[in-house]
Amino acid sequence: MYSSFQKTQAAVLNGELSCREVVEYFLRNIEQKKHLNIFLEVYQQEALERAEAIDQKIADGTQGRLAGMVLGIKDVLCYQGHPLQAASQILNGFEAQFTATAVQRLLDEDVIIIGRQNCDEFAMGSSNENSSFGPTLNPVDETKVPGGSSGASAAAVAVGLCHASLGSDTGGSVRQPASFCGVVGLKPTYSRISRWGLIAYASSFDTIGILSHTVEEAALLLEVMAGQDEFDSTVSQREVPAYAQKLSLERPLKVGYIKETIESEGIDSEVKQKTLDRIEFLKQAGHEVKEVTFPLLEYVLPTYYILTTAEASTNLERYDGVKFGYRTPEATDLETMYKRTRSEGFGAEVQRRIMLGTFVLSASYYDAYFTKAQKVRRLIAEQTKALFKELDFLILPTAPTPPFEIGKYGEENLIEYYLADLFTVQASVSGIPAISIPNGTSETGLPIGLQIMANAFNEDKLLAFAKYLL
Repeated sequence: MYSSFQKTQAAVLNGELSCREVVEYFLRNIEQKKHLNIFLEVYQQEALERAEAIDQKIADGTQGRLAGMVLGIKDVLCYQGHPLQAASQILNGFEAQFTATAVQRLLDEDVIIIGRQNCDEFAMGSSNENSSFGPTLNPVDETKVPGGSSGASAAAVAVGLCHASLGSDTGGSVRQPASFCGVVGLKPTYSRISRWGLIAYASSFDTIGILSHTVEEAALLLEVMAGQDEFDSTVSQREVPAYAQKLSLERPLKVGYIKETIESEGIDSEVKQKTLDRIEFLKQAGHEVKEVTFPLLEYVLPTYYILTTAEASTNLERYDGVKFGYRTPEATDLETMYKRTRSEGFGAEVQRRIMLGTFVLSASYYDAYFTKAQKVRRLIAEQTKALFKELDFLILPTAPTPPFEIGKYGEENLIEYYLADLFTVQASVSGIPAISIPNGTSETGLPIGLQIMANAFNEDKLLAFAKYLL
């Protein structure tokens, strides 16, 4: 009962259960699973007090739509009066001065936030090993990574430490962990949810995403969070559909699968077979399924890394030890203060991406790399969206492999590590919505995910199709 929000809420509203009891249940679980290193901070007392306040609202009949839901938030979202670090030492001692719009909208509907969750530092990584607080373990197999960068947020849902989690998805950081932990991971269309209060990694890619047990929960959370916001000039002004009421399919579908993903050298044989099985299921169910080609697939990952590192280089300039966060005690003058603060405060992966981004933005290489990557991004987006003129959805594996071992990738094989994002970055580069849903397990019991992509702002259809497949 406790792990399903729908059942929990029904029990809370009819008096079988109190919000306080729900919070106490999750707090016990968090304590028992402490060794997984999922939460950086648990808001124990605050969550209990909020639960009691919501119990009173339920008694008065004034509760919000999310009364009874316990939520975890990735350590990149502002929550006023609470520490915020992006799992980095450079933000040591920093406290959020305001609450992110997406978080506030959930609070307004009576969600209970139970704590902030570990992640790859500044959301840069595909394994949760880049956190300055150490890696999170995958609850399915504790020798494996939970994915990244929202790995702890996915692990928290998978192992029953909260009903759902908010993560961020720049190139697959919600979907790939969802695949590795066996949960649902939704990346909405870029601009569907306000980014106000989300720590920036790459501003033209960053999207707040949802990790949950069910598609229904993801639809409800999206419905509450989405929509225009006076604090974010990039957010869409489009009307927000009632996603939670639009989860049924009304006709046979036209579904495509990308030939290059199935035939990719990097794809694990079990992941490939599970994807082919799902394609066969759709054919047998009477849907029109066709193979499509996407010759630009090999350029998607390089384009993504050139552009995101360039944007990261600019966005992370602000962390210099002057106004907030960590400042080196070893400074002798302003220049050494800057250099030492950033060298000591940022981890190796963040430094690597800042350096790479600074390089591609330098005067000598700007046109050769950054400008060219922007042009290729436009081509990728145009060709991806052109596929949806004939198709309702594209399906492909979420990740090329099941979860891999902690410590598998070091400095000498970083390219292989970056290939973990091979199938998720297309939706990010194109700005379209995508969802990862569980697609069975490997022979050794490791989760495998199936990814579905839809055209921009077609989250209602995407969620309905995902529910149909689960």
